[in-house]
Amino acid sequence: MSDRRSDTLVRDLTLYVLVRFALVAVIAGILVIFQVPLLVALIIGLVGGLPLGLLLFRSLNARVTAGLAARNEHRARERARLRAELRGEPFPEDPVTREDTETREDTETREDVETREDTETGEDAPESPEKPEPEATPESTDDRPGPGERPEGR
Repeated sequence: MSDRRSDTLVRDLTLYVLVRFALVAVIAGILVIFQVPLLVALIIGLVGGLPLGLLLFRSLNARVTAGLAARNEHRARERARLRAELRGEPFPEDPVTREDTETREDTETREDVETREDTETGEDAPESPEKPEPEATPESTDDRPGPGERPEGR
């Protein structure tokens, strides 16, 4: 991200925060003129200034939101590049292009590799990846009713 974008984001964010505080101060000041206690005026100014600030300063809010989204996108790209570098993989400039060119046939899953190794060694590959049924234990063979079941003798 360029320094220019960063500077405009900082400028827009600072301006937006100051304008919102000024709006709260104006609302509270008007209420104090009409003999409303200061604390109550500040609370009303905060509550009234939040939606009013979103409506009055929509363009500034959009610029701040766009700047924050661009910053987050840049950080996510840098994080992905760093993780790929730590794994020892090359990181393409455009991750979308890499996903489009890579097909399902090009990648091997862990199950494919295990199945191939089993057939190479002559062992039978497991037919299904399901877990085997647990053997009956004394706890599972008792005659106590389960949750939501009624006892038989009552």
